[in-house]
Amino acid sequence: MSRGASARPPFMLIIAGHLTVDPNDRDSYARDNVKVVELARVAPGCLDFCITADPLDRGRINVYERWVGDAELMAFRGSGPDEGTAARILSADVRKYRISAVEEP
Repeated sequence: MSRGASARPPFMLIIAGHLTVDPNDRDSYARDNVKVVELARVAPGCLDFCITADPLDRGRINVYERWVGDAELMAFRGSGPDEGTAARILSADVRKYRISAVEEP
């Protein structure tokens, strides 16, 4: 079968890492992002999406996303967090991983 313009790449994307926020703001930051999680989970190409408060580190927000490809990720992302949300992030260590194979653990 030839690969046409609409063929999916032979991988999936995983976005994973964490954000650092003020420890007093962690829980409200996670709550304030519930709508983002809801929207992502129904977006075309989203396989999983989660923004959660870390259970051990009061200033850490864990980020985990799975997407079928770059186009779907970018269509959802748009311009990124709004100014108010971005201002609450003190630092970030979030990476994009291209996964070429998936198997049972």
